[in-house]
Amino acid sequence: MMYRVVGEWTSTQAQLEEALQGDRFVPCGASQEKSVGWLEPRGLAHGPLLEVVGGQWLLKQMVEVKAVPASVVKRKVEERVAQIEAATGRKPGKKEIRDLRDDTRLALLPMAFTKQSSVMVWIDPKARLLVLDAGSQGKADEVMTGLVKAIDGLAVQLVNTQTSPAVAMSAWLSTQEPPAGFSVDRECELKAADESKAVVHYTRHALDINEVSGHIAMGKLPTRLAMTWNDRLSFVLTDALQLKKLAFLDVVLEGTPASPADKKDDGFDTDVAIATGELAGMLPELLEALGGEMVSPAALPEASKIA
Repeated sequence: MMYRVVGEWTSTQAQLEEALQGDRFVPCGASQEKSVGWLEPRGLAHGPLLEVVGGQWLLKQMVEVKAVPASVVKRKVEERVAQIEAATGRKPGKKEIRDLRDDTRLALLPMAFTKQSSVMVWIDPKARLLVLDAGSQGKADEVMTGLVKAIDGLAVQLVNTQTSPAVAMSAWLSTQEPPAGFSVDRECELKAADESKAVVHYTRHALDINEVSGHIAMGKLPTRLAMTWNDRLSFVLTDALQLKKLAFLDVVLEGTPASPADKKDDGFDTDVAIATGELAGMLPELLEALGGEMVSPAALPEASKIA
């Protein structure tokens, strides 16, 4: 998911590192349901929370949640209600049952398993671009809340294009002419915009057929389309301008050492350089293929840069 940095944010690397330290990730306590914080992107304990590789900034947000199965809470509450009825001859009211439910969940939290998930954040300071490795708007919102909290003056907006991805994908499929530098692969999803909500999936199937054009002519719009850029990077473009299933192809990985000479690196710098380098080349061409980026009045002139 892509965001454009707007406003007058001028944080330096040192300032951002200091700000993130105040919200470093700490695992859930015994009775804590959720913990959110920043973790070392490189994976080394007590390392920096902001990594800079080739001028690109990398951060990592960790989320840990404890979930008590609702069925377990329900059973325990029913047992407690039955005990109260047997002991007092009365049935607990709604408020008392609600309190019992809350107390039961808190009592069970120390025994609950934890589940962790993380989101990587890439900031390209010169391009004023912020990219999240998040597959849902909910996760993205949580990361952005943490960033805005940590970084004074940060303002962002989702990247928007002059031509919507759905309209552009429809044209590419109908004319069988993808934009320059891109090719259409063998995966697509088409959805009807009417009340039927009909959906057609193509997986491992050629899309340069009349059937696909016919679905589009009947009003179905592409919501997902697999594409490849310059035989280097494959992805699935969605109608929400999200990139899914990113994969770097063999030509990109050729010449990359199987194991880094510096064991402390563990390949992190190489991976970051490859990923950010390829994406930095592909994203502007993709945005151009979608008619160019829709500029917001909030965006600052080119002269204003992140320090």
